[in-house]
Amino acid sequence: MSVDVLLGLQWGDEGKGKIVDVLTPNYDVVARFQGGPNAGHTIEFDGKKFVLHTIPSGIFNKKTINLIGNGVIIDPQILQNEIRHLQESGTDVLSNLFVSRKAHLILPSHRVMDAASEQQKGVGKIGSTLKGIGPTYTDKVSRNGLRVGDICSGSFKQSYEDLKKRHFEFIKLSGFDHKAHFIDGLDFDSYEQKWMNSLKKLVDMQQVDSEYFINKLINKKKRVLAEGAQGSLLDIDFGSYPFVTSSSTTIAGVFSGLGIAPNKIRNVIGIFKAYCTRVGSGPFPTELFDNTGALLREKGREFGSTTGRPRRCGWLDLPSLEYAIMLNGVTELVMMKADVMDELEEIKVATAYKVKDNEIDYVPFEACSENMEPVYESLPGWNNSISNFADVHDIPANFEKYIQYIEGKVKVPVTVVSTGPDRRQTWFRKDNPLV
Repeated sequence: MSVDVLLGLQWGDEGKGKIVDVLTPNYDVVARFQGGPNAGHTIEFDGKKFVLHTIPSGIFNKKTINLIGNGVIIDPQILQNEIRHLQESGTDVLSNLFVSRKAHLILPSHRVMDAASEQQKGVGKIGSTLKGIGPTYTDKVSRNGLRVGDICSGSFKQSYEDLKKRHFEFIKLSGFDHKAHFIDGLDFDSYEQKWMNSLKKLVDMQQVDSEYFINKLINKKKRVLAEGAQGSLLDIDFGSYPFVTSSSTTIAGVFSGLGIAPNKIRNVIGIFKAYCTRVGSGPFPTELFDNTGALLREKGREFGSTTGRPRRCGWLDLPSLEYAIMLNGVTELVMMKADVMDELEEIKVATAYKVKDNEIDYVPFEACSENMEPVYESLPGWNNSISNFADVHDIPANFEKYIQYIEGKVKVPVTVVSTGPDRRQTWFRKDNPLV
């Protein structure tokens, strides 16, 4: 077995990009298996900051193959901009970047449909990023979508026009004024022209039959890291439905999004923040509306890397963390952003919920419809900076106790701890099979 999987265990924004970047030197291949430009993986090193939306986070290592798998959906215009920004920073992007011919395309009209759908839902909107994610996945499963491999087909232009016509029929019925809607500051016709021009970049990229491509690499004993987007609690099947994304964000998405078999999996690395955040609508039992929540947001720079929206912040939720660990078969944990809580005298952790006067320690089906009051346990804060400690013996005792407390509850070891945004601010806490 030569495939390790790295995925988020909360509502996304856990810091997957940084950890993939840190671990990349130990892998031959980094492969994105689902999601689209609604994801934003942030990486910081050498005083520079990068936000990746479609390109795998291993792109900064020249020796690593980076694959955009078939489970990813691609907006060619956004991808072109992402490539250009990386090239302007001196990063060699195209020599080790490959894209699946089976990856679906986000059309300009998908983005208009997304906005129309959110408007229709009114107060019940899910908080979409308006990147066209939902409509694109809808076309995929209804067998109407267009894929990267279709671009060079002689019938692509007609297929595009037919699909756009279908989209605008829906938009018209919804009463949405697409002429008054702007995409990235442009009217539809202007944005569509830029989108069409950006197809040339996709044509010039190294397109592959990704299921054969990656399995050949596995058979050659190459080490593969499968990189997920969003988080397990946003999974289309197991997340807080309907306030979820449109893809499989759990380990199931690896198999359908890359075309590899379950018996190829070795380690499953689950990433979680030392507290919780969420963007958009949906249940959040431990959400804080006080000064502590504001502190977490400001010190943790909790603003969406894709949308810029402020994230909702709250205490760590153990029942939901255990739920995600169970779904994914997590073998080891990575804790992120504990340094954000350096100043807190007291730290709370939810260990159960009260629902209709009953105390439960699991995530119920009714999570979106019932008031779930968290049951907390309190731990002392470490009230000390952990960002730049030089030796393991410098770790505050209460910080180590916090980690051990979580390990004792979820029965999975925390092997990596991030103590800041830079790749160097990473602590390998135990003997780690990944390095």
